[in-house]
Amino acid sequence: MKAIRRFTVRPVLPEPLRPIGDLARNLRWSWHAETRDLFRSVDPERWAASGGDPVRLLGSVPPARLAELAGDRPFLRRLAAVAGDLHDYTTGERWYHTQPEELPAAIAYFSPEFGITAALPQYSGGLGILAGDHLKAASDLGVPLIGVGLLYRHGYFRQTLSRDGWQQEHYPVLDPNELPVVQLEESDGTPAQVALALPGGRQLHARIWLAQVGRVPLLMLDSDVEENDLGERGVTDRLYGGGSEHRLLQEMLLGIGGVRAVRTYCRLTGHPEPEVFHTNEGHAGFLGLERIAELCADGLDFDSALESVRAGTVFTTHTPVPAGIDRFDRELVARHFGPDAELPRIDVDRILRLGMETYPGGEPNLFNMAVMGLRLAQRANGVSLLHGNVSREMFAGLWPGFDADEVPITSVTNGVHAPTWVAPEVFRLGARQIGVQRAEDALTVGGSDRWDAVADIPDQDIFDLRRVLREQLVTEVRERLRASWRQRGAHTAELGWIDGVLDPDVLTIGFARRVPSYKRLTLMLRDRDRLMDLLLHPERPVQIVVAGKAHPADDGGKRLVQELVRFADDPRVRHRIVFLPDYGMAMAQKLYPGCDIWLNNPLRPLEACGTSGMKAALNGCLNLSVLDGWWDEWFQPDFGWAIPTADGVGTDPDHRDDIEAAALYDLLEQRVTPRFYERGRSGLPDRWIEMVRHTLSLLGPKVLAGRMVREYVERLYAPAALAHRSLVPDSARELAEWKGRVRAAWPGVTVDHVETSTVAALAELGTTLGLRVLVGLGELGPDDVEVQVVSGRVDEEDRIGDATVIPLKPVGSADQEGRWVYEGPLSLDRTGPFGYTVRILPAHRLLASSAELGLVAGPSEELVATAGLLMR
Repeated sequence: MKAIRRFTVRPVLPEPLRPIGDLARNLRWSWHAETRDLFRSVDPERWAASGGDPVRLLGSVPPARLAELAGDRPFLRRLAAVAGDLHDYTTGERWYHTQPEELPAAIAYFSPEFGITAALPQYSGGLGILAGDHLKAASDLGVPLIGVGLLYRHGYFRQTLSRDGWQQEHYPVLDPNELPVVQLEESDGTPAQVALALPGGRQLHARIWLAQVGRVPLLMLDSDVEENDLGERGVTDRLYGGGSEHRLLQEMLLGIGGVRAVRTYCRLTGHPEPEVFHTNEGHAGFLGLERIAELCADGLDFDSALESVRAGTVFTTHTPVPAGIDRFDRELVARHFGPDAELPRIDVDRILRLGMETYPGGEPNLFNMAVMGLRLAQRANGVSLLHGNVSREMFAGLWPGFDADEVPITSVTNGVHAPTWVAPEVFRLGARQIGVQRAEDALTVGGSDRWDAVADIPDQDIFDLRRVLREQLVTEVRERLRASWRQRGAHTAELGWIDGVLDPDVLTIGFARRVPSYKRLTLMLRDRDRLMDLLLHPERPVQIVVAGKAHPADDGGKRLVQELVRFADDPRVRHRIVFLPDYGMAMAQKLYPGCDIWLNNPLRPLEACGTSGMKAALNGCLNLSVLDGWWDEWFQPDFGWAIPTADGVGTDPDHRDDIEAAALYDLLEQRVTPRFYERGRSGLPDRWIEMVRHTLSLLGPKVLAGRMVREYVERLYAPAALAHRSLVPDSARELAEWKGRVRAAWPGVTVDHVETSTVAALAELGTTLGLRVLVGLGELGPDDVEVQVVSGRVDEEDRIGDATVIPLKPVGSADQEGRWVYEGPLSLDRTGPFGYTVRILPAHRLLASSAELGLVAGPSEELVATAGLLMR
């Protein structure tokens, strides 16, 4: 029989056990081993059955056991120690408090998904895990972050397989009362809510749930409330589900409702108001509109409010392809804003202009969330060095006239939260070398370039550690594989073979990620005979563990999963290659440490960063990857292998896959497997162990989320806070009026004449030429612009590369025609083909970049043809 109504009955904890409730509600337990050990000791069997979720554990423990623990003095001493440690962690001084005083009082961090723990399934993949690691690292460092997201009642889907290997999706209903969250309440005890206006006089209401992530509050908006009609209640049903209007409403709730939730939280708790707003991908871009509306309500005009909002906004893009960005029909967006809907006091055309693709190659009728994010943020970044380059190319149309390398998008390479992803056995080995506290600091704060203490760990200890982790993975895989086959309809009697799946002494390769086509799940299957030879080699076999989910609407991705599953079902190889369904955080935490090789073979350069290999590296797993994302930046032969790519222009995709798959097989056959199996004089694979040592000591400090968050603070948050403080209403009006005046006058800005102190086509290295330039500024003056000489090597088409930019100075005053003379030196500092040009850019003390307005004036083609600007 099925119940007609469901309740969540929470336990009443005896008074001595009250602190354990606080421990369960603070998600620090998800990365703090002592807290998890305490919960495990409450009831080991129920802890395992709860999936390591303290809230579910406490809801299942019998009152008699709670009463027993309330009188257990050793347990209460442990409880007091762990609770005291949490208090010290959340109240004590940390890295952020030792930094200069100009840092922001608070930062609001918006993301559509957060991967904190498997007990709070509000993530689908890398973006969410990155956001979760960002919050955890901010907590460890004491950065005053407020996270903002949505609470999805179905989360992301759970994945199973049919008998023939086809992916099937399941959407379990999540009851917030059974999750490690609490409802934010007004002072009178009623639920705190926000509301958005919808077309037709309707409203979208949402309550606010609070998840405490160490020191960091995470606010999650939930539309499943009684005040909403059925359609509105379903707005926060699924992560990345529904059609265009559904997604638009989710993103309006996240951005606009999220700002209102932050204001509510700060009002109720006294938390400082954020000075900086960080938009993690374009989904939350509407937050800028809400902040503009707030300032307009205080008396600022739209343009001045826009400048003030931009100053304090950071935008992070995670996608390397336009297809990965949310785009909406302009009419759909227009219908949800304006007098009859949300933000009624703002002209809809002004809103639309922020997101329309009004640049060459854009779709003029589409509203692009990333474009809006960039236009609403004064600072923007990609998530690896290579991705920064790709992003500058992809969005260059927003800054016409500038070379891609001058587009104002920088990069902060992602990192991973080591305490979450490092296996306890790895941590204990490090702590044995340098002590527990130093090991914790090394994994959280970071700051050193290398972990030299790894050099002192004996080879035998590293070898033993790797085998223990591999053995744990084998046990985990067999359990998960048996459960998967039962879900596929197999009987226990058919599954005896699973006891022989994988071998703790065989080289183990891991491949786990989402399954879009560019990640090439099935590249390893291009030559099945070669793969079988690798798997079944008599002296140097390999075994492969694969996991991943295809998007529910991506049948192409599902076919890739099925192709892999069918290969792994083959009785000849099923003991050497497995596919594990329902990839998530709990599986990942076993998978990364237990693998010897982490495989990554995307189409370069379509992997923005790819942090799974970082998590593997922190456990001594070596990377075997295409030079994409972070691996392109930090690869060294000392700690892994680079798969050669055939990414030249015009390569046929099938042919490219054949070439790169062959390169992968060659690496495995000729370099990877021999290195793993060869033994030195000690009987150990000493060359392999040395690579593990290099991975830990050299890569370890780089891949930390602590390093990443410190970079955000120093390079983006601190400058954004200073800019925010500078843009008081009068300054914002000044900047907005100046921009309007410059844009209107820019057609009259010209470079009229350029001359140098020599006209020879050859010159000696080290020569300095005198440069004299005549420019027309129209209605502008020298204080409004900067005149620059740009010089460097030139290619066959006279394009300047690796340019040096030097500002020129005005001489005298304007002539009768209003033109100005600028002069300066031009140093010939490079041999070979050398060239220069002159350009004029807007200049103002409140600009973050000279490219900010997207305006530049240079010599006319006629002037270039007659002036001999290039020197060879």
